[in-house]
Amino acid sequence: MFGFAGARHALHPSDGQIMAARACIFGCEGLRLSAKESRFFRGSDPWGFILFARNLETPDQIRALTSELRSSVGRDAPILIDQEGGRVARLRPPHWRDWTPPLEFVEQAGPQHAVQAMKLRYRLIAYELRELGIDVNCAPMLDIARDISHPIIRNRCYGTNPETVAQMGRAAANGTLEGGVLPIIKHIPGHGRASLDTHHDLPVLDTPLATLQASDFAPFAALADLPMAMTAHIVYTAIDPDNCATLSKAAISVIRQDIGFDGLLMTDDLSMKALSRGFADRAETALAAGCDVILHCNGDRAEMDEVLGAVPRLTGKALKRADIALERRLAPDDYDPAAHDAALAEILREDAHV
Repeated sequence: MFGFAGARHALHPSDGQIMAARACIFGCEGLRLSAKESRFFRGSDPWGFILFARNLETPDQIRALTSELRSSVGRDAPILIDQEGGRVARLRPPHWRDWTPPLEFVEQAGPQHAVQAMKLRYRLIAYELRELGIDVNCAPMLDIARDISHPIIRNRCYGTNPETVAQMGRAAANGTLEGGVLPIIKHIPGHGRASLDTHHDLPVLDTPLATLQASDFAPFAALADLPMAMTAHIVYTAIDPDNCATLSKAAISVIRQDIGFDGLLMTDDLSMKALSRGFADRAETALAAGCDVILHCNGDRAEMDEVLGAVPRLTGKALKRADIALERRLAPDDYDPAAHDAALAEILREDAHV
């Protein structure tokens, strides 16, 4: 796809045997890989990588970085980004489009046009990502906006009820997949009720299970066929009063059984302050709970070393889920972004719904 003929596994450097990658996704430090970083990634062999603003400057620089990351592991490793548009957008002007936050975007498009607008939005985003060598987007976000939602979440949501969120999420996922980019549904099993920011604190929700099943879980169940999902660092006392979903066997069982998601399940970023254990403990507990892949984002070498001490190579169901996900990473058809841009602009004209 990006120079490695779609390879999902790499040759072992000593004996030439095919080896599955390690069950982790790592960030990197800066705009280009240092020789030290490249050696580290070759030795650690993470399944994929994730990019943040610190890694992004110009289109040519990003294309060089994504090529270096894949070269470091010798295969067509997935490269992730959070490009929701709005509050969370790693790529911004002048090189890339600026987007209205999703909640306002859906309102602006209006009920008759929101599905089409959302699909166009994420098809355009997917086009921009593919042009850079990025092939996984951490979207759609299927959390339901509520009055109590923390500002870090609320206007990133697609709606205030399960039906709207599921409908908009499906449109976003379809646009993403058509653009040759894999979507990740998040934050399963639902982040919208949290009034705290998990980057800094651990939310504890006392919502009854029946209420969660009828509302928060519903958009995830509706999109359970998608290839990947990301967990929530939230304690749901009705499921497990002691552990957040990322670290909870009971919560992962709900995700697999009640919600019905059987795709690749990754943690939210293990370096977030909602978690308080050591990094090896965090990684080991998450995998034991039922997560398939560990996500660690900040590029801190010492923390990544700790994670590696607890993370094996992908095997069994986790490996199968990872391979199935990558099989859905298809090259897009010929695409005219200007035509889609014009169609979206027409939908969003202030007088379009009068």
